[in-house]
Amino acid sequence: MNLSILIPLLNEEESLKELYTWIIKVMQEHRYSYEIIFLDDGSSDKSWFIIQEFAAQNPHVKGIRFMKNFGKSQALHAGFAKAQGDVIITMDADLQDSPEEIPGLYQMITQENFDLVSGWKKKRYDSVVAKNLPSKLFNWAARKTSGVHLNDFNCGLKAYRNIVVKNIEVSGEMHRYIPVLAKNAGFGKIGEKVVQHQARKYGETKFGMERFINGFLDLITIWFLSRFGKRPMHLFGAIGSLMFIIGFLLAGYIGFSKLYHMYNNMSYSLVTNNPWFFIALTTMILGTQLFLAGFLGEIILRTKNNEERYKISNEINFS
Repeated sequence: MNLSILIPLLNEEESLKELYTWIIKVMQEHRYSYEIIFLDDGSSDKSWFIIQEFAAQNPHVKGIRFMKNFGKSQALHAGFAKAQGDVIITMDADLQDSPEEIPGLYQMITQENFDLVSGWKKKRYDSVVAKNLPSKLFNWAARKTSGVHLNDFNCGLKAYRNIVVKNIEVSGEMHRYIPVLAKNAGFGKIGEKVVQHQARKYGETKFGMERFINGFLDLITIWFLSRFGKRPMHLFGAIGSLMFIIGFLLAGYIGFSKLYHMYNNMSYSLVTNNPWFFIALTTMILGTQLFLAGFLGEIILRTKNNEERYKISNEINFS
């Protein structure tokens, strides 16, 4: 199978029929073998019933419906697990991503041997203040922190080699950082393609300004996980041990200084009257706690239970 097209959605009943017709037109023009997987993230409108109609008419259309809204990352995780195509394309359901870009993305994966190609909406039709400027700042921070040089991490239109999506773990709200996850998993050939961005035709955006705040927090998380996710003891244990040693040496110096003054009949004060004693004690306690945090992190990594992060209520056309 050439293509798996994954479409996460939430309450997009107005745009689904137009999007579906457009995708089918592109598939037929280029004679791709394909599957379209609609990922209904707990829609409360008629989106799922429309998907059922598509699936009844076309066996290449498949659907997954969550019991409630679990988030885009969880929807993509479910879709990646089911996708069978040699190339996986992800795109949003709001018609802001053009299906006409699919052949170009497919070619970059199959003929130019990219592992992942991310769309770049160079010319956008969103609000400059509410979306464009925060997005530019966010993308700049993501580039600097991750080392992945993409101009648009947030673009939902992406193409992946099948092996990539089978070897990355998308959780939380990490869908923005799939290129970073791919890089950390060992897939180094990551490209970018300028794609057409279309103004929203129906409804309103499902993401507010909070997505940028969450995005920066997720960026910190993914930086930490990429460096210390498999070895938390290397960070917490090292810092904790260093703090404990510094505190221990400082406390030892204070105690030795008092004994020296006592031995030589020199004036001295109680150790507890010295503020440096409490600084040393606090440093030792904090160092011990950090060391224990690293130790507990190692234990959790070795005993964690990979529990499913979402609940599926319905599936269509999956054998």
